Order: sequence, then C-alpha cells, then structure tokens
Amino acid sequence: HVQLVESGGGSVQAGGSLKLSCAHSGYIFSRCGMGWFRQAPGKERELVSTISRDGTTTYADSVKGRFTISQDNAKNTLYLQMNNLKTEDTAVYYCAADMGWVPDRCYENPYWGQGTQVTVS
Repeated sequence: HVQLVESGGGSVQAGGSLKLSCAHSGYIFSRCGMGWFRQAPGKERELVSTISRDGTTTYADSVKGRFTISQDNAKNTLYLQMNNLKTEDTAVYYCAADMGWVPDRCYENPYWGQGTQVTVS
C-alpha cells in the first residue's frame, strides 16, 4: 500500500522560496519514478518535475532553473526546492509515484498525495 504525504506549502512573496517534502511508504522506485504536479484554480493538473530510479530529472519549461527535485532514499522522502517563486506558481502541489517501467505510460495512473497549497503574492 503506497502512501504519500506532502508538507511544506504555505504563503510567500514573489521572489521567495519554499521547499516541499513528500514522505512516502510502500513505494518501490521504478523507471517512471516520482514527481510533482500542480493544479491552479480553473486549470488542469500539470507536470512540474520528475525523478526516475536512476536519478534522471525532468522539469517543466516554466520552472527550469528555479525548481530542483531531489530524493533522500534513507528518509523515503521526495523534495521540491522552489526558488524565485512567481505569482503564476500559485497552485496546489501534488506528489505522485508511479511504479511503472514503460516511459510512454508514466504517470497515466500514479499514486497521489493529498496536496499542499502554495500561494505566491
């Protein structure tokens, strides 16, 4: 049974930083790996960043150079360091985990955390 629990959200002024955490249990790191998604009011959920079993990372163009995804295997925790935050980063951020191995099908049906609100003003 996979459980994902996010924390670290909050309110911050533009230009500020936040670090999100996702404590996970029951998850076996796969090629698809884990990631962060976000959903702003009135918009669809979008992919922010992923990290795979071999440490390969991906980022949405909108966050490249500002956000960093990382994983602490000893603590079973996924992180998202967010710097130089912008108002358009305001959203609910979700941790996701996928135990799949087929790249084209990654995140079709992942496990989800409950989400954590990030508000940038």
